[in-house]
This record gives sequence, C-alpha cells and structure tokens, in this order.
Amino acid sequence: MTPYDKLWNYRDPSETEIKFRETLKETSVEKNLSEHLQLLTQIARAQGLQRKFEEAHQTLDEVGKQLTEQQNTEHIRYFLERGRVFNSSSNKRNAEVCFRSALDIAKNLNQDGYAVDAIHMLAIISPPDASTALNEEAIVFAENSEQQQAKNWLGSLYNNLAWSYFDKGEYEKALSVFLRALQFREEKKSAYEIFLAKWSVARTLRALNRNDDALKVQLALLEEASNTGNHDGYVHEELAELFLLNNDKMKSTFHFEKAYELLSADPHLAQNEGPRLDRMKQLSK
Repeated sequence: MTPYDKLWNYRDPSETEIKFRETLKETSVEKNLSEHLQLLTQIARAQGLQRKFEEAHQTLDEVGKQLTEQQNTEHIRYFLERGRVFNSSSNKRNAEVCFRSALDIAKNLNQDGYAVDAIHMLAIISPPDASTALNEEAIVFAENSEQQQAKNWLGSLYNNLAWSYFDKGEYEKALSVFLRALQFREEKKSAYEIFLAKWSVARTLRALNRNDDALKVQLALLEEASNTGNHDGYVHEELAELFLLNNDKMKSTFHFEKAYELLSADPHLAQNEGPRLDRMKQLSK
C-alpha cells in the first residue's frame, strides 16, 4: 500500500477522487513510478464507484501503457481495479480474468493482502456454492498469514461469508459468522463497520423469525443514527418490515416512507433493486 491509501473515504468516492488528483500533482513519475501508477489505479477505483466506467477504463489504460515488464505492486493493483470496473459494469467474464491475474502476481510477489483481495473479489462474482468456498479459502489464507495487511481483511471476509450462507438460506451459520464479524469490528473499534455488523446480525435474526430480538437491535441503531445525524434508509427498511410482521401498520408505513425517501436516491439500488424500491413505495402509502 502507498501512503496515499489513507485518503480513501469509500462512502464518498467523488471527494476521494479529488484528493487523489491533488496528490497526483505532487508525485513524480521519475521519482517513484510505482507509487504514481498505484495512485492512478485508485483514481480509477474512485471513478468506478461513481459509475464513471468509461473514465475509469481510460485511467487504467494510462496505467497499462506505463507498466514495465518486471511485475510489481502496480501490476497487481492494475488488474484488481480493472476487474472491479468490469464487475461493476456487469462484465463478469473479463472481471474474473483480471482477478485471477492479480491473484497470481500477488502470490508470486508474496503480497498476501492483495492476494486476499483478489480471492474475495472472485467470491463476489461467483455463484453461491463457489462463493462460499472462496470466502472460506480467503479466511484461511488471511488467518494463517503473518502479514497484517492480510489479517485486516478478516472483518470483511467474515461478513461476506456470512452473506453467502444467508443467500443459501443457512441462517444459523450466517448468524454465527456475522457475530464473528461483529467481534472483529469491535476489537478494531471502527464505529461505521460496527454499525453495519449489528445491522447484519439483526437482519439475520429476522430471517430466523427472532423478530423481537431483531427489533431491539434495529431500534438501537435508529437511535444511534439519529444522534449522529446520519439517517440510515436500511435501518428504516428493516424496522418497516418488522413492524409489518407485528401488524403495526402505522409504524410500518412511516418507516417504509422514510426508507423509500432515503434509498430511492441511491443509483445502485435504483438500477439493481427496482422491485425492492417499488415495495417500499407501495407500502409507504
């Protein structure tokens, strides 16, 4: 990783791109080509997260033209980010080729953190059974690695594995792993990730018909979000579903309305979760 990676704010890729571009002006190709190219790959990643896919590919083309024959970290990151842009633009075939290239180079260079990243991305683009196996492989790889960059992935890996179990209807397994993810996040004292981990636990409790337990967690998250001024549409959506199950139509309608108001502004949901948004809108009336 470069010193510039600390500039990342994944919740605001537009702001992150601006910071990266400002930093790029201060870098010199002659002084450190590797860091310059790695920085460009992160600009491409920020562009991809803004769904500016053509611009992201153009930025990566600029990187590709300057890659040397000697493989280094910039090669790994080039293939990782090219793969992520392909995946985000629904080109999973090309994404897989890129992620496998990144994995091979990372293993050859003994860069475990990037190897775990590549495995975790392969899991994301794979069907449920293969995804579960790849997530399990990534966890074993990270837990056995002596490199902190690899171990730092464990919170995300536990989360992804839990969702793999969830998507297959294996809710007890999912809950167990979500609780591991929560423990990991609490040890790291990362407030935002702790919030997400608690939400995931509560969502699984609802799937297990433990609605009272789920409601308790979601209400606590609602209070936490309200206190910080960061209103969360997903919390409102879950509360709406839980109150609907409890036959509390007034509260359910209120929370569906809030959920739709907040989540309909998300371009990713608008493109990929149309029926889900339609349900919120219909039940908010």
